[in-house]
Amino acid sequence: MAEGCNDGSSIPTVTPYEEALDALSSLITKRSRADKSNKGDRFDLLFDYLKILELEEAITEMKIIHVAGTKGKGSTCTFTESILRNCGFHTGLFTSPHLIDVRERFRLDGVDICEEKFLAYFWWCYDRLKEKATEDIPMPAYFRFLALLAFKIFAAEQVDVAILEVGLGGKFDPTNVVQKPIVCGISSLGYDHMEILGNTLSQIAGEKAGIYKDGIPAYTVPQPDEAMNVLVEKASKLNVPLKVAEPLDAKLLNGLKLSLEGEHQYLNAGLAIALSSTWLQRTGHHEFTYLKQDSPLPEQFIKGLTTASLQGRAQKVPDQYIDAESYGDLVFYLDGAHSPESMEMCARWFSLAIKEDSQKKAFNYPPQNNSGSTIELAQGNPNDRYGKSSVQILLFNCMSVRDPQLLLPCLMKTCASHGVYFKKALFVPNTSVYNKVGSHALPTDSEADLSWQLTLQRVWENLIQSDKGGEAKYADAVCEEGKEDTKMSGSACENSAVFPSLPLAIKWIRESVLQNRSVRHQVLVTGSLHLVGDVLRLVKM
Repeated sequence: MAEGCNDGSSIPTVTPYEEALDALSSLITKRSRADKSNKGDRFDLLFDYLKILELEEAITEMKIIHVAGTKGKGSTCTFTESILRNCGFHTGLFTSPHLIDVRERFRLDGVDICEEKFLAYFWWCYDRLKEKATEDIPMPAYFRFLALLAFKIFAAEQVDVAILEVGLGGKFDPTNVVQKPIVCGISSLGYDHMEILGNTLSQIAGEKAGIYKDGIPAYTVPQPDEAMNVLVEKASKLNVPLKVAEPLDAKLLNGLKLSLEGEHQYLNAGLAIALSSTWLQRTGHHEFTYLKQDSPLPEQFIKGLTTASLQGRAQKVPDQYIDAESYGDLVFYLDGAHSPESMEMCARWFSLAIKEDSQKKAFNYPPQNNSGSTIELAQGNPNDRYGKSSVQILLFNCMSVRDPQLLLPCLMKTCASHGVYFKKALFVPNTSVYNKVGSHALPTDSEADLSWQLTLQRVWENLIQSDKGGEAKYADAVCEEGKEDTKMSGSACENSAVFPSLPLAIKWIRESVLQNRSVRHQVLVTGSLHLVGDVLRLVKM
């Protein structure tokens, strides 16, 4: 954005929103375990911040649902919010991370907070904390500030219910300043963030169970014994009535489907129903309560479960760059899976989704909801694509703290078990930078360090070579364009390529579609929610 001057030159201007994002970016620090050994990251500082912001009483009065977990906690919170909103309540939802805009983290009645309100509440909190900052009580780090901002927003907007998704772990997460929630939930547990939460499932479960509060009811889903034993033990010590929520029986939806795709979402929906029912019961709203699996779901519950939207989880987005005649010939399948367990679920969803989509004639355009989280398929589109062959491409990146030796084999084997083999795997750096919020300061191609992407590529190529059965399958799908392509400046192999930037990878995919109109291109984007957000930003612009 530029503003003209009298001499004909232009000077860049920063919008008020970008100014706020710059201030927020200044709070980004290296993540570390929040324990007493690290003074700069002491958990007890959060109570000082609450006092400065005069939020202590407001949080005490807030009717909160608090949810931790490794997988599915964002989906569970989204389902829960949608159920209670459809029951007529004024809802606040705090989730993380955001994919495109930081305002996605703060939803009021199912809608991202508007820019005007965000700026007002942001500066109200930032200025007060800055004014009171000392060496002993420094400015809060990035995520702590966002959690504090969420409390301010929900208090000022006087929401009936605040649904809080834990950012990391549980015990030392900033959302855990809540002392008396109405109900707590723990979604599926698995191995993730092990550099912070511990190397065993029992250690991870212990961190997640840190959100339990004395006497407050809690729900979880079926868990591995190692994790469940810890959850039960922690609950017993705090007199927490802990129950296991069973997966939702699809028959209870009266022929409708969950709005979030994937078999695992029935597990998250079951937990959301238990949390919503308990919240309604404990707040005196018995007219909506549902506690028995064999009884019909209230109409408001069904509407909430079938209309909830969450970007970046089992989401299908046809590329809007491709012209209308070829609409549906390039589709991005986005899922932010980044643990072995979620990668398996992602691969299963992708494999089933592309088979279903390939049997349809065309995508219905435009998508039926604003988020694009669910795109229905039309049977009778005049632009008949029926009979086209399809190819699958993987677009992948993950953080260097993840183990690609666990993620990529899981993805490849699960897809192969469904007869799905990738023609090409593309490895790219994220567009997003971890020390900056917003899109007005992005790295250039020349700044990209591709060493990690080259590591990912080697893992992929080794997997193909070591899997003799799979090698033959992949060999059939390999074409020659990789050898001719000079734009893959990182490394181009027979089965994979490294690109110096995501836009270049997208450009290569689009050119491939335009060069071969007889083939549908189905691109799975996974490994990182940051990557998913970057792709959404590029294909929706």
